[in-house]
Amino acid sequence: MRLLIQPRDGVEPLLKAIKGARKSIDILIFRLDWRELETALKAASKRGIAVRALIAHTNRGGESKLRNLEMRFLEAGITVARTADDLIRYHGKMMIVDRQTLYLLSFNFLHIDIEHSRGFGIVTRHAKYVHEALKLFEADSNRQTYTPGVNTFIVSPANARAQLTAFVEKAKKQLLIYDPKIADHQIVGALQNLAKDGVDVRIIGSLTARNAILRVAPLTCMRLHTRTIIRDGRDAFIGSQSLRPNELDSRREIGIIVRDPRIVNELLGTFEKDWDSTGFEELHAAGVEEQPAPAPPVEVEQALATAVKQAVRKVVAKAGPEVLDNGNLATAVKHTVKKAVKEAVKEIAASADEV
Repeated sequence: MRLLIQPRDGVEPLLKAIKGARKSIDILIFRLDWRELETALKAASKRGIAVRALIAHTNRGGESKLRNLEMRFLEAGITVARTADDLIRYHGKMMIVDRQTLYLLSFNFLHIDIEHSRGFGIVTRHAKYVHEALKLFEADSNRQTYTPGVNTFIVSPANARAQLTAFVEKAKKQLLIYDPKIADHQIVGALQNLAKDGVDVRIIGSLTARNAILRVAPLTCMRLHTRTIIRDGRDAFIGSQSLRPNELDSRREIGIIVRDPRIVNELLGTFEKDWDSTGFEELHAAGVEEQPAPAPPVEVEQALATAVKQAVRKVVAKAGPEVLDNGNLATAVKHTVKKAVKEAVKEIAASADEV
């Protein structure tokens, strides 16, 4: 079992897994904009690998992209299934290679998630997890009922509320949480009780309501896109479900509870560095009750910069390098930049809706 940390590890572990597949690839997709990943999946199918893609029936602002992705996959010989629409959202992210290795991720197959956001993933060959992931994949591909068989394989709405509530409530000394927005009253009550009993409860992310007991700080050094809980330095949950009613009870979300000491220690170290970067302790020591408003989200700046660079490349590719010596370059680029920026902002807005 090993841990993927984003943006540290990047897309290469996923590409390597796809390119190294010998028999099969089963992949569940909520969002995908990484062309190299799409190309690698098509190439795998072309060389005889049985590639199956289970694609979400919808996501905000991107349904047409999902349908286009389906068509491109079908043309490449990839078997495509679409999730049912009985749940309000299908938000899990995972990949199973050769029916032997499971990649269970908190991040989507997006540049913004992998390059500019805090995210985690678990890679495991443990048979019980691989078998359970395949069972879920088959059930959802065939639109059949999934019945959980492993308590530490967390699936919403099947067993997530019961297992995550129990996981939180059993904390004895410390509970460290990454969560963009905690909103479940039962969970918040449990966290408050733990804090009152002296448990070190810290949250990187946000709560839907002001809370004087719990220590909460936003992650300002990068975008936050993981849902992770580290308990007592011994156990950790990594998944796609926030501690909110919809994500526990009405959406397909997938996570895993791990007890591997190396992975838990890596998560602890990452959390402590991220917590220090929030400046919460310094502000608390200075008697500041609330943190100042965070700077503009880093993903906006990065996405806009990327959009501008791509726009310039498109103009140069179309007109030739001599355009760089043309005084009208700014005019030539203006229209393309405007369109590219709109697309970048639209993608960010759609991705933010996952929170």
